[in-house]
Amino acid sequence: MVVVEVVVMTDESGTHYEVAVIGGGAAGLNGALMLSRARRSVVVIDSGEQRNAPAAGVHGLLGREGVPPAELLERGREEVRDYGGHLLAGEVGSVARDDAGFDVTLLDGSRISARRLLVTTGLVDELPEVAGLRERWGRDVVHCPYCHGWEVRDRAIGVLATGPMSVHQALLFRQWSFDVKFFCHTRAAPTGEEAERLAARGIEVIDGAVDSLELGERGISGVRLVGGTVVGREVLAVAPRMTARAAFLAELGLRAVEHPAGVGEHVPSDATGATDVDGVWVAGNVTDPSAQVGPAAAAGANAAARINADLVEEETARAVAAHRDPFSAESEARGCEAVMGERRHGL
Repeated sequence: MVVVEVVVMTDESGTHYEVAVIGGGAAGLNGALMLSRARRSVVVIDSGEQRNAPAAGVHGLLGREGVPPAELLERGREEVRDYGGHLLAGEVGSVARDDAGFDVTLLDGSRISARRLLVTTGLVDELPEVAGLRERWGRDVVHCPYCHGWEVRDRAIGVLATGPMSVHQALLFRQWSFDVKFFCHTRAAPTGEEAERLAARGIEVIDGAVDSLELGERGISGVRLVGGTVVGREVLAVAPRMTARAAFLAELGLRAVEHPAGVGEHVPSDATGATDVDGVWVAGNVTDPSAQVGPAAAAGANAAARINADLVEEETARAVAAHRDPFSAESEARGCEAVMGERRHGL
């Protein structure tokens, strides 16, 4: 006998799901798609603050090259809906354990419960305090050469030193342009092997702190140093400090920690996305700051498969226990349903 669980939706407050996906980007939606196709009751809770929203297009994603981020997400939402998944606009304020698994409270006070959690809330890019930087972010102020390199190829590129990976970032962008300059900003000028590597690739090092960006009709026209000198540039590459959106997990004892590469904070997990807290998985930038859209979506699917397998194991263990004890409450309920069907409600 196949028993299909039917979840009756009444209102957004107090609704029960098998899995709550917190975060509706590529990782979250792909995870929700996999779980919905596995006939799980799923809700995606999303605040609508996608990291790549300022970008003109998503790149490096086979079959969807250049698709606008908003269009990709809307397609994903429709696909989740097509398989019975639910979407809820809102931001999670806290998560706590309850008898069903987890009690999820949104900032507006509404609550849901779920047996498992998939957290795909992404991260926040913390940019240096340089005038004009935030306004041009995602256009001619960029981060990832694989996301934007082709679009800024052969242009005058500056790289703003912000952390331990900045020299590596400059060497990468040199693949897309012969004209790359390295701005030390508030950090010491590279020495030793790093200086030699930059010089060997023809990357000029500009000492001194950066004050602001010079803007023209088409965007950036230069980088102004604190002393007033302006260095002509059309593009500025910046490696922001990346901080996981995970404060709401604190009550579970799950907190973001410093990433080993020194690029910010992330929520650690194993290769499947499982965290140190039983029943909680993570995927995408919240755990892997460097993941592009494709790898983030793949991680969401992988975590979803593991979550479904975990639920199957739990359900199988219950079924075995009921099978061994034919007079348990669960066995009695199953027998009543098999014999009486919906008539049992009239007894």
